[in-house]
Amino acid sequence: MLTGCDVQGVYRPARPANGGPYSFYVSADGDDENDGMSPEKPWRTLDHANGVHFQPGDRLRLKGGERFRGRVTLEEGEAGSSTEPVVVESYGTGRATIAPRGTSAITVHDTAGVEIRNVSLVGDRKALREGVGIAFRNRLPGVRRLDHVRITNVEATGFQNGISIGAEKDAVEGYSDVRITDVSVHHNLEGGLVFYGPEFEAKHPAYAHAGLRIDRVKAYSNAGDPDSDKRNTGSGVVLGSVRDATVMRSVAHHNGSRSAARAEEGPEGIWVYDSTRVVLQNNRSYRNRTGSRVDGGGFGLDNNVSFSVMQYNLAYGNDGPGFLVYSGKPTGAHKNNVVRFNMSWDDARKLPEYGGIVAYGTRMRNLDIYHNTVVMRTSGLVSAKAAGNRPPALRLHDGMRAVRVHNNIFATDGGPLVEAQSSYGPGTLRLRGNDYYSTGRWSLKWGTQRFTRLGDWRTASRQEMLDGKPTGSGDDPCLAGLAAPVPDGAVARNLVPHCEDQVPVGLDPQALGVDVGPVDYFGNRIPQSLTAGAAQTAGAAQTPTVG
Repeated sequence: MLTGCDVQGVYRPARPANGGPYSFYVSADGDDENDGMSPEKPWRTLDHANGVHFQPGDRLRLKGGERFRGRVTLEEGEAGSSTEPVVVESYGTGRATIAPRGTSAITVHDTAGVEIRNVSLVGDRKALREGVGIAFRNRLPGVRRLDHVRITNVEATGFQNGISIGAEKDAVEGYSDVRITDVSVHHNLEGGLVFYGPEFEAKHPAYAHAGLRIDRVKAYSNAGDPDSDKRNTGSGVVLGSVRDATVMRSVAHHNGSRSAARAEEGPEGIWVYDSTRVVLQNNRSYRNRTGSRVDGGGFGLDNNVSFSVMQYNLAYGNDGPGFLVYSGKPTGAHKNNVVRFNMSWDDARKLPEYGGIVAYGTRMRNLDIYHNTVVMRTSGLVSAKAAGNRPPALRLHDGMRAVRVHNNIFATDGGPLVEAQSSYGPGTLRLRGNDYYSTGRWSLKWGTQRFTRLGDWRTASRQEMLDGKPTGSGDDPCLAGLAAPVPDGAVARNLVPHCEDQVPVGLDPQALGVDVGPVDYFGNRIPQSLTAGAAQTAGAAQTPTVG
């Protein structure tokens, strides 16, 4: 294989004259004088391989089990397609490891049609501050979304972000048809998996990325930057500026422990902002932390999120809320979202100003919260403040309208079941068919008033009424999760009612005016007669469909 320099003096191995596509091999036992065209004659270094101008269908193959210093870069013009992608992968046995010196491991600039699979990416001390495990960047001006990205069976650790995909500079759009599967992003500084785009404009909403599927991602121990107090750091999975996205069967845990103490924004396990038509389902997010007095929760639909759903997820042991729906900007773009068939157990461990499910925000509208199970216990609260000011199962703050809360189980061991900032009328916020149960004193705060009996609150608030008849109950849902201790692996099944008699009954979908979907938290088909909570088959030995 001939070699030479291009017109800029950059060394480039010359491609054979007979077309392609080709596979190029790199091994620690190789030699950069080889042609690199077979496992028997591989190159030795990534620097040499970076000289190739990759074309559709080409593959860069790194020998499994070996460690390669340097980085891999793909630039504009080095692109494949959905049928002929450029592939970076391992060959032989095990994963190859790319270990850059203070930079990103794999960068893809202004191009797509790229697949990255079966490799490990390990950063050094400088890369922890300045590098990314895999960085896709669209910097092309104007409206041009780049198509087809695949990241599969990849581990990224020791970087500023494990994987980040963004639109930068003059780019309006980023990437489409993105699949990220069986990926582990851990022990990175600022985040595990991150999508971002241009600043959101409510009058002309646009989204950089479209058509995302994120499946079986593990994001953990992404600690956050203690020196970064101007923005949030330390999250597991963050989706910003996306449309038509699904995150499923993924796990985020023990993130955010070193995020800045003075930060006004904090980390979350899995969260979304400036996005539309996003589904978070069948995920777990637990023991996520915050170094400050904000956030640190399991799941979140943040600013400017619309037509999105959080369903069939499990949150537990987080510093902040299990499930947060929040709008801090008066754009009116936070609307038409659903939180259903989720479970929250012992969340808000550090920050009692949150709760199991928390909803509030400026000009937020059309929010449905139904068929969730929330258990809040005092035992294990992190701070004395939290123990003295118990977090509620449900917290509702001002700024919302057209909010419906129905057929949920809210259970505590004496803490408040609901805390509402104002005495909302049914025209603003409507609660129906919920079960409110406490093993201690029954307590519910509604505006400036605190109630100790369901009937008194119902009369005063006009909540829990349908066609002039009372709804809701204070019945015992028979949840083992109200007792201690409960092992991590038993969390979901201990939030399933095990009553010998009837589980608290919920209202039917027609009465509530909602489509509850086809299945419950465990994937069981929805019965004709609904009960309150996330599980619709009481006492069954079920296995959750989470990662």
